Amino acid sequence: MLRPDGCLLLLLLLPLLLLLAPGPAEGEAAAERLSPYFGTKSRYEELHPELLRDPLSLGPPQPGFPLPPASCAPLQLGAVFRHGTRFPTRKQIQKLGRLHGLVQGNAGKCNASAASRLARWTMWLRPDMDGKLAPRGRRDMEMLARRLARRFPSLLARNRRFAFVSSSKHRCLDSAAAFREGLRQALDGQQQGTSQKHATTTEGIETNDKLMRFFDLCERFVKDIEDNDTAMHELDAFKEGPEMKEVVGEIANTLCLPVNDLNADLVQVAFFTCSFELAIKNISSPWCSLFSEEDAKTSVLIPVCCSWLAPGRLYLQCYKGRSLPKHLFLIAMVVGREEVLEYLNDLKQYWKRAYGYPINSRSSCILMQDIFKHLDQAVTESKSSKPISSPVILQFGHAETLQPLLALMGYFKDEEPLKANNYHRQMHRKFRSGRIVPYAANLLFVLYHCDQATTPKEEYKIQIPHENTPFPGSL
Repeated sequence: MLRPDGCLLLLLLLPLLLLLAPGPAEGEAAAERLSPYFGTKSRYEELHPELLRDPLSLGPPQPGFPLPPASCAPLQLGAVFRHGTRFPTRKQIQKLGRLHGLVQGNAGKCNASAASRLARWTMWLRPDMDGKLAPRGRRDMEMLARRLARRFPSLLARNRRFAFVSSSKHRCLDSAAAFREGLRQALDGQQQGTSQKHATTTEGIETNDKLMRFFDLCERFVKDIEDNDTAMHELDAFKEGPEMKEVVGEIANTLCLPVNDLNADLVQVAFFTCSFELAIKNISSPWCSLFSEEDAKTSVLIPVCCSWLAPGRLYLQCYKGRSLPKHLFLIAMVVGREEVLEYLNDLKQYWKRAYGYPINSRSSCILMQDIFKHLDQAVTESKSSKPISSPVILQFGHAETLQPLLALMGYFKDEEPLKANNYHRQMHRKFRSGRIVPYAANLLFVLYHCDQATTPKEEYKIQIPHENTPFPGSL
């Protein structure tokens, strides 16, 4: 039996509940509040905040997941890395220039403080930066190498052979070179911040786009996804949906701009600029104020039905039907603009690089086969009492390299796919690109040989540490 009076009481209480919702912490930098929502533009330190205090920290031990016993010795380390912090691409810089021009052109007509700050902001990004590795990105990779050397001292030793493989993109080649420099510092015993910098070159680093940019060379992926205008229909629908339209409208109002001058892409580039200035310059950008002020919350009307299943058991059900039932109410769900922008980014990653289409993950099979080819070879050599020919294989690619590989392995998969119309049901989703592939993200394959194994099956073990998983060894 329907009880609309109970629903009305709940709706009357909603304004009070919204007033009690926590706001931003006083004095906290805007960028710091927003940083958990930056998606693929996230700093590695968002996952490992202890690195902000000590860049060489190996982090706290993982409870309930012990390291291999002392009788197990590491035989081989294979690692797939995303490049370090980079500058925006040429396309992103051009979009930002367009947005900044709109703000400056309207500066005399707008008294809003946020608009005034942005009009005075200096456009320091240049088209020639075009996705190159930033100085901060070099440091990301140097520190990552030093932490890796601390965790696996027997493998990353002077007498070992290191194989470096990279995408042809300069940011990946430069990341590999910076990693190699950090490894040299670690093996030379140099203290952090006191070492004499050596010139870093990409000489000796193998370029292999077949492995590290497999998505460019997979014909079916290019045809069905990359060159298919309808493949990103969920992303396109969300850009035109109520959540994103509300965000665009409110930011247009803040900047005193006609709403037709803005769109989801321009708002997203403003959000990304906030993330770039934090990651590259370690500052809280004035662009962050568009998303972090006390009033930077988006109210979205959600149709719900209120029903009584039993006395005293009221519940809300999101309405999906085409015809409106008698007791339908619209409630305002308040969400942060940053959460909407994070979901926009995650939708793209999900449908273009992960679980949206089977070909996304299958395109990475060539890389997975290469990884296990090296593991199998190491096991064969170990059983024959031969030295391991490739004890350390270090491969440097992109978020687009790691994300399909992780999807192939089944990481971060939600029961319900991410869609344009289920944003509110995905608030606690596993698939959050900022926690999966931030700058310098890494996936390790560590092969162990256990001398005291009781069965042949237990003689060799593989551990696969990755960010934010129950595996130990996050770096």
